[in-house]
Amino acid sequence: MEANGFGPQPFPELKNDTFLRAAWGEDTDYTPVWCMRQAGRYLPEFRETRAAQDFFSTCRSPEACCELTLQPLRRFPLDAAIIFSDILVVPQALGMEVTMVPGKGPSFPEPLREERDLERLRDPAIVASQLAYVFQAITLTRQRLAGRVPLIGFAGAPWTLMTYMVEGGSSSTMAHAKRWLYQRPKASHQLLRILTDALVPYLVGQVAAGAQALQLFESHAGHLGPQLFGKFALPYIRDVAKRVKAKLQEAGLAPVPMIIFAKDGHFALEELAQAGYEVVGLDWTVAPEKARRRSGGWC
Repeated sequence: MEANGFGPQPFPELKNDTFLRAAWGEDTDYTPVWCMRQAGRYLPEFRETRAAQDFFSTCRSPEACCELTLQPLRRFPLDAAIIFSDILVVPQALGMEVTMVPGKGPSFPEPLREERDLERLRDPAIVASQLAYVFQAITLTRQRLAGRVPLIGFAGAPWTLMTYMVEGGSSSTMAHAKRWLYQRPKASHQLLRILTDALVPYLVGQVAAGAQALQLFESHAGHLGPQLFGKFALPYIRDVAKRVKAKLQEAGLAPVPMIIFAKDGHFALEELAQAGYEVVGLDWTVAPEKARRRSGGWC
């Protein structure tokens, strides 16, 4: 399959496949390590690179994304790299304006507040074509990794993306997004379907460009209780995995392990373990040994 001109590449042979073998459930000699926010402000070289341009300009620069992705591996013996990007490039590709305000975080000057606002969104079928710079960054990074470790691609899950698009930025209560779920359930499902339809080709495109594993971030799972999560988040998490796997097979691309990370979603561990992902990520609120028992060994 070709994704914006990026089909399977003749990349260097992988030298350290420990992370991938663990993700597929195989025995490994040691526990592979990679870090959330692996490329981050804790690195002085990261701060120096980021100072050259604003956040989303950095995200749109394949060279900058490649450099930021590789920086942690020059310091630490990590077992995987995760591409530097942001989950909010998807709402941008759907036509929403997003800025990153220093000291505040992401801001949507014109959030979705009414059902009719959905008409402002672009056709999700064209989203992947708007994100060629992500595919370019992945391909460049795979080449420069020279097979040292595998490269992880990622995206935000539909509910998490919806919260930003409706709230207009970060929120401690998600009041606007929850109001949508209660007062506009049909419109909420419509938006979540739009996001799912955008995410599937985007994630498949990342694999075509060189990603060797995929992670879906449901960062705002904890703002939903079990009932709302089961109605408005979990079905779309499942759908993303099912459709990505089918599209990879249809395109003749090798399968890659998929990770679901639902922050504060410990109440749904059993359901997440059956959602079609090879790995269920855990946060600090749940003990790993208990999670493994509850999930049948998937965590």
